[in-house]
Amino acid sequence: MVTAADSILPELDAEEVVRWRADGGRLVDLLTAAQRLGPVAGFRIGERQVVLVTGPEEVQQVLAREPDTYVKHGHRAKVLLGDGMLCAAGEPWRRQRKLLQPQFTVRGIRAYEPQLRAAVAAVADRWRAAAETGELRELDADLRYFSLDVIWRSLTAQALDEPTYRQLVAAGDSLAAIPAFAPATGETSADFSRAVADADLAAEHAIGLARQAEEPTLIGVLLQAVRELPGYDEKLVRDELLTLMVAGYETTATTLGWLFLLLDAHPEERDRALSAGPAGSAGRAAAIRALIDETLRLYPVAWLMPRHAAETGSVGGVPVPAGATVLLCPYLTHRDPELWPDPETFRPQRFLAAERRSAPGTYFPFGLGPRACIGAQFALREMTLLLEEVLPAFRPEIRERPDEVGYRLTVHPDGPVRAVLHPEPIR
Repeated sequence: MVTAADSILPELDAEEVVRWRADGGRLVDLLTAAQRLGPVAGFRIGERQVVLVTGPEEVQQVLAREPDTYVKHGHRAKVLLGDGMLCAAGEPWRRQRKLLQPQFTVRGIRAYEPQLRAAVAAVADRWRAAAETGELRELDADLRYFSLDVIWRSLTAQALDEPTYRQLVAAGDSLAAIPAFAPATGETSADFSRAVADADLAAEHAIGLARQAEEPTLIGVLLQAVRELPGYDEKLVRDELLTLMVAGYETTATTLGWLFLLLDAHPEERDRALSAGPAGSAGRAAAIRALIDETLRLYPVAWLMPRHAAETGSVGGVPVPAGATVLLCPYLTHRDPELWPDPETFRPQRFLAAERRSAPGTYFPFGLGPRACIGAQFALREMTLLLEEVLPAFRPEIRERPDEVGYRLTVHPDGPVRAVLHPEPIR
């Protein structure tokens, strides 16, 4: 497979593909290449054939219309997450998705609303105390704790404790360090032995708490499946709950971190959202959701989505041989100026009713089709609840921000975000 891409993107190593940067005067810029080459571009990385797909129609084809042709092909975190939904494929994945899907619908999430609100209240209490003293807070650490606390409470009906938090963050850090663009085999040479030990301890603790819970819990749903579904065992419970905890918290925490960085640079957008209506109003809720949606446009949860061509086909008229890697990149699609005018500008108004863009494949921060992120509505709900509580009450003044962006499994600020929290009159 040789296309015009070969003259612009010659043989590249994986690090160059997932990080565009000036390096000794040589710029590898996938964004520019995608804009010049159109919605589908082919190139090679050594012997590996790669098709980069950024056009909305072609994204729809790969993710939604032909998911059995362009499939998930293993996962380099399997040694840590086992057979959880992120790493599963085929019929096991379909069975697991069917079991958990009802818990993550708008209706299903209502059962866990008290747990979400309790985690929000805990953050607000910590920030209120910090605002009174002028303490410099690590916002990224606070947001990680919040995101893990939400998941932990939903799994166990108990607040997260500090030792378990450290175990889960250690496991999550190992996962976050994996390159976004794995080898063709889907394997990794990373040593996960310590992360697996930490994760196993946290999983054992979570299951023990859930067995004692009187409230609905996500682990309770999994344990019921062990009793009722053939082939569903406690090893799969462990894998599934670790997938929910370790793979789920970082994306939410990272999105919130980007949002606070963006609001620090654009304070007028915070004021605009709070002026859209009183607390609890539909207007304010829509404006806060627009802040989240625009943050996810610029920094999508899964910024790079690899798929494996299970058979020979074509995407957008470009031949795709069996065995090729198909890369979908919402980070690039969301920055296409033909789809998103002034794409580098943080402008949440794009997502309000008058401007909301609905063309399929134009906006897919959580993926599309049958393998779209099962926890998307859950993540949006927890972020919305947090922002409804803290945006009116605090104005974070960021004193330290990272200079670099990290492109690994998530696109994240590559360093701590420290801020002073100024109390605001409630409005």
